[in-house]
Amino acid sequence: MPSDPPLPAPLSPAGPLDPRPGRRPYGDRSGRRRPWSPLTWLSVAVAGLFLIPVVSVLFSLTQSGGGTWSHLANTVLPRYLFNTAVLIGGVGIGVPVLGAGTAWLVTMCRFPGRRVFEWALILPLAVPAYVMAYAYTDFLQPAGPVQSLLREFTGLTYREYWFPEIRSLGGAVAMLTLVLYPYAYMLSRTAFLDQSVCALDVSRTLGCGPWATFFRVALPLARPAIIAGTALALMETLADFGTVSFFGVPNFTTGIVRAWISFGDRTTAGQLSSILLIFVFLVMLLEMQSRGRARFHHATDRYQQLPGNRLKGLSALGAFLACFLPLFLGFLLPAGILMTMALTAGDQQFGERYLELVGNSVILAVVTAVLAVGLATLMAYGRRLQGGAVVQTANRLAALGYAIPGTIIAVGVLVPFAAFDNALDAWLRATLGISSGLLLTGSIAALVFAYLVRFLAVSLNTVESGLGKIRPSMDDAARALGVRPLGALARVHAPMMWPSLLTAGLVVFVDVMKELPATLVMRPFNFDTLAVQAHNFAADERLTEAATPALTIVAVGIPPVILLSRAIARGRPGARARRLRR
Repeated sequence: MPSDPPLPAPLSPAGPLDPRPGRRPYGDRSGRRRPWSPLTWLSVAVAGLFLIPVVSVLFSLTQSGGGTWSHLANTVLPRYLFNTAVLIGGVGIGVPVLGAGTAWLVTMCRFPGRRVFEWALILPLAVPAYVMAYAYTDFLQPAGPVQSLLREFTGLTYREYWFPEIRSLGGAVAMLTLVLYPYAYMLSRTAFLDQSVCALDVSRTLGCGPWATFFRVALPLARPAIIAGTALALMETLADFGTVSFFGVPNFTTGIVRAWISFGDRTTAGQLSSILLIFVFLVMLLEMQSRGRARFHHATDRYQQLPGNRLKGLSALGAFLACFLPLFLGFLLPAGILMTMALTAGDQQFGERYLELVGNSVILAVVTAVLAVGLATLMAYGRRLQGGAVVQTANRLAALGYAIPGTIIAVGVLVPFAAFDNALDAWLRATLGISSGLLLTGSIAALVFAYLVRFLAVSLNTVESGLGKIRPSMDDAARALGVRPLGALARVHAPMMWPSLLTAGLVVFVDVMKELPATLVMRPFNFDTLAVQAHNFAADERLTEAATPALTIVAVGIPPVILLSRAIARGRPGARARRLRR
């Protein structure tokens, strides 16, 4: 999640109070480089540990893949490349169109339902793509209500009419676009809210109408945010496993899981992961080059209330439908389908087994959220205290995992962790005559580590945003009262930034609840979660039974999404002052 820019640091008698990299740390008037603090060492250690999966995957390129790799390269590898390219292209077009378009409408136009759409358009983010795939498959399959009603009204029989196949490459693009457009919507809306009214007024005085103002002024100003949101959606597309697996669309994620679970060939799984990692780096490079060196700044600090272009008649109806259709197709319809399925013929194992699944999911999510927020807080505070290129680089490297698909992280964690488990067990057997078993990979320890690698960036960005809003003078005041840095963090900073800490924890909690590929590959024996249970039922074509765990995952994801929407609405400069005046 993107972080808000920190407030500019004022000067104080204690010295330059600027935590930005390359500047002198708090209270250091000499400008001499101080020895690394324990928090700096923590950031470096976490970055080193979290780079293990990437190094492990890249190391597999130096190994011989054997017959499995040759077979895959000669048969399905070109298809993996084609399907992955189509997914990236389709989602890369659909996400910015839906996200930026709806964000502009709800921000700059006034029409019936706008206030509801402001927060409701983020709700599809609470629905995992694979859950939406289950719902639409049941709804649009030949025995589903849509085709049954079509045959009843037309009198045609099956195969006497054409109907689009949902379980296809195009269907996967549609599902991922409907689920992921909120990434572009959130960042675009934030960018539109932050734009100065002066720039928009100047465009009108130069004769630009609403459309010309949007394309020639607002869109260029919001371009970095739109590109960043689209890049996040593309990374999630590359990471998706449940949707493409259920729709029978072979790509790199399905190939990695197949090589690992079906063939038992970890070298081939690592080599496929390396190719997918190249796609991830290409998306990151494309995002950076698309923004280039362009910078857009406001020439004034005056932020007035954004003008509303009141729409009437067909224009109002068109704006309403443009916002309603993504919400309806991306959340209301699939949630209604899942609710109907769960109430009519839901999970027949509802009871003790279901409570066990909920307990496993909650345990993983809570442990990961607490560890992620704790690490993020210490790392962000270490950067605030000492700054410098070392801690900044370490924090960015530690957060790199969010751009890496869960399948790659799972393979990259399992290989070195399994080697460590086997080496430790062999040493204990030889020296003490006891066996440690699979200490890391046989428990949830390796799985939690993989979650931390994947989702630390979410908590780190959110915590840095909250910490950046606390003036550095608070650090001076705490030191003047004899409070040490960690004491100041616990007694001063943490109470002031608790909303950011809560938001970071909730977002990580929901992401862990939804995560499927890493959980599917790395979970211990007889340790299933709601996501794994829904996947297993869907893989067996027991869609109605998959509805109950899928609906639970959706319900858990709704509260954090609403909190995000409220934070966006309150984030515009001048919004706090207007609330105080009221």
